[in-house]
Amino acid sequence: MTGQITAGQFHAADGVEDWRCLYHVVSAYFPTGSLDKGIELVAEIGRLADEHEQQYLTIDLRRAGVTVSLGVRHIALARRISAAAKQLDIPADPSAVQLINVTLDALVGADVLPFWRALLGYRQLGEDYLFDPARRGPGFGLQHMDAARPQRNRLHLDVAVPHDQAEARIAAALAAGGRLVSDAHAPMWWILADAEGNEACVATWVGRE
Repeated sequence: MTGQITAGQFHAADGVEDWRCLYHVVSAYFPTGSLDKGIELVAEIGRLADEHEQQYLTIDLRRAGVTVSLGVRHIALARRISAAAKQLDIPADPSAVQLINVTLDALVGADVLPFWRALLGYRQLGEDYLFDPARRGPGFGLQHMDAARPQRNRLHLDVAVPHDQAEARIAAALAAGGRLVSDAHAPMWWILADAEGNEACVATWVGRE
């Protein structure tokens, strides 16, 4: 199954327990503890993914571990990567993946998006989203607002976390001095704020299908 199936269908499949859906991607983190071990895993992934599958792959290699993201919810490829990691005795840590978007509230998105596209050197996806072609920076999206709100911040972070980690992440933020602004859209997203009212959202895939 290689099409863009739903997140629910992906998570219902066997053999993908290492992976978590985050918006449009699925990611897994494999703590390796050394660069050599990480390189070994990346080399194995390069061997098992064919040329077509490699176009959906983004791999972030660090000394401590390897984050693998798939641009489509590709069950078979996810299974093969997990099997390769298991063969190398590298267990996954599903709680360690996340995806961050910067979101700007805008009255007329078409008026401001070209500026941000040029400034960031990003590429555009759809009418309201920009992405880093090198996959280094966070996504950048627009959120429509009907009227200016001068007393409210217009730039906020959206932090997509694994669906089974959202409550823990929210609890940690609240314990660190934050407050819950709204859970009206939970479990798709919760709106939190820091001590001065600056907002951020914790988001999951649940409810988006």
